[in-house]
Amino acid sequence: MTADRSLAALASFCGVFDRFLDLEGVTRPTSPDTQRALLRANGLDVGSEAAVRDTLAALQAEQEERLIPQEIVVTCDTPNVLRCEGEVDWHLTLEKTTRPVAWGKGDGEIALPPLRAGVHCLHIQSGKRRQTTTVIATPARTPSLQESAGQERCWGVVAPLYGLQSRRNAGLGDFEDLAQLAEGLGAQGAGFLGINPVHALGWAAQDTISPYSPSHRGFLNTAHIALDRLPGLSDGAPPSNKDGPLIDYAAHSQAHRAALRTAFDQFQQSASDAEKEALARFTQKGGAALEVFALFEELSTHLGQDWRHWPEEKRTPEAARASGSASESGFHLWLQWVADHQLREAQRRAQEGGMALGLYLDLAVGARLDGAEAWGAADTLAQGVSLGAPPDHLSPAGQNWQLAAYAPLKLAARTYQPLRQVLRQVLRHCGVLRIDHALGLNRSYWIPEDGSPGGYIRQPFQSLMALIAIEAQRAGAVIVGEDLGLVPDGFRDTMAAKGFYGYTVLQYEKTDAGHFRKAQALRPQSLACFGTHDTPTIRGFWTGRDIDWWHRLDWIDDDGKDRAQEERKAEKADLLGVPDAQLTQRDASDLRDKVHLDLAQGPAALVAVQLDDVLDVEEAQNLPGTIDAHPNWRRKIPVDVDEIATQDVMKKTAQIMADAGRSGLKAKTRKEFP
Repeated sequence: MTADRSLAALASFCGVFDRFLDLEGVTRPTSPDTQRALLRANGLDVGSEAAVRDTLAALQAEQEERLIPQEIVVTCDTPNVLRCEGEVDWHLTLEKTTRPVAWGKGDGEIALPPLRAGVHCLHIQSGKRRQTTTVIATPARTPSLQESAGQERCWGVVAPLYGLQSRRNAGLGDFEDLAQLAEGLGAQGAGFLGINPVHALGWAAQDTISPYSPSHRGFLNTAHIALDRLPGLSDGAPPSNKDGPLIDYAAHSQAHRAALRTAFDQFQQSASDAEKEALARFTQKGGAALEVFALFEELSTHLGQDWRHWPEEKRTPEAARASGSASESGFHLWLQWVADHQLREAQRRAQEGGMALGLYLDLAVGARLDGAEAWGAADTLAQGVSLGAPPDHLSPAGQNWQLAAYAPLKLAARTYQPLRQVLRQVLRHCGVLRIDHALGLNRSYWIPEDGSPGGYIRQPFQSLMALIAIEAQRAGAVIVGEDLGLVPDGFRDTMAAKGFYGYTVLQYEKTDAGHFRKAQALRPQSLACFGTHDTPTIRGFWTGRDIDWWHRLDWIDDDGKDRAQEERKAEKADLLGVPDAQLTQRDASDLRDKVHLDLAQGPAALVAVQLDDVLDVEEAQNLPGTIDAHPNWRRKIPVDVDEIATQDVMKKTAQIMADAGRSGLKAKTRKEFP
């Protein structure tokens, strides 16, 4: 076998795609350089031709030696029969236990009893051969809208938490604003309130503001803590920073962090025994993951936000503890306790305020390479690559997100524990969870740091869906998979069969003839919306504000701008269902009401309206492909939180939804989940 053929065979064995179709339908082969980079990222030796051959031979021999696959997904709460090689003795231990709960002998098959949902361990022996297999026992499907909310169809509002404004906050939306807005919208019949990710961005990473670039997805962004909702610990919020339409993150951070330090000092001096016990219970329940996160936050304040540049004795949690790192992380434990309490209260108030589902949270596709999640789980990460996406309709130039990627083999060896912890944490206080870039459950696009072109690597799709289903059932939450971009055949059907709801964005829903797909033709098992934080608002779509930005940034020339504007006229007429000549008689508000009516009357189970659209905002929250050239993640909502729900246009939107049978008044038939 030639060197290139051996490399290609090893790449194929390890799930590296040999090619993919780009945005234009052109086949893009995966180069040998990319194959080597992606294999190295998985911890495999490909430094020479001999190493490639030896690595492939070792992996093939290990596979051939298996009496049963190393990982199996079964349906929980029902008997399962597994195929095996020859006669074996076996016993099974459940998750977090060591005592066998089932055992027996098998000849070609192993009959397992019904198992509770979880990740269990099957031990088998045949002669001198002893092996273990991970058994992922998963619900057949994730919870349905009917099971979680007691209704078949509902609607909700999506808003940027950071942009919420009120008389009591300091210029950055907080968890109290979230709770108040949810209560107000619940009274108007909304079934959920969606927000951007609220993952921890990192105490030392003060320049990071994108909610999709977190330090750790399993913990919370404490910048959203409402200072005036710390009973007995603070007299109120810091001085307000409300001037201008954009958030002044630096001013907010300086005042907010100082107030948090003062509040923590007050807690240490005067907290009641009940409050101290509550913090102790939270810390104990958070376990090692919370301890490691708090340690990272403390170390980063002294050593810098990027752990890869720390002294060698601090580059892993184990080494940091062994080297006698100061245990001054109590402040960060307290911060997470406060943030968790306030988010939990927001979910409680949302549901008690009438929302069938409550909060609709967002799980970012990954965490930063330099952050706490990567530090705590470095042994499961792909090395020398970052997550991204090839050119597609979201970003014609492609995207490098500078996010850490889990290496499939390494993560499986840890029985997916780091990922499971993230899922469990994020699902604690929501009724709906959106999985950003759900395509990554099936395949990930890795961009090598050595300059090689990016390439796709296969992910354990069935296992990842199974793990999400386990945690979703425990939380009783609906799962929405953001399935935009270059999606392979069968992907959406597979996710739907597992109970996931798709993500239908009307701006991207076009027929082969170039017309917008009618709302009645949208997928029933999906969340439908006009746009997202990455697309123009309805007002911006009407005025062509996105086209103006492309032209300003030299992404298109004058001719390109003229062509785009002409195409936009046709699109507006298509959405309104009127001839081009009648556009002068219409306005963005007409388009807004028409779009919301069409979505409300369509078959999609969930309909989301953007708060920016309801309030007639022109500028988008984010422009993909930019960092500082566009004020991403900085725009404030122009109406105070306590006035939003009573705006005439919000009442009008709620009435449109109610007339279509989407009243979000909390149903009493909600299924109880374990």
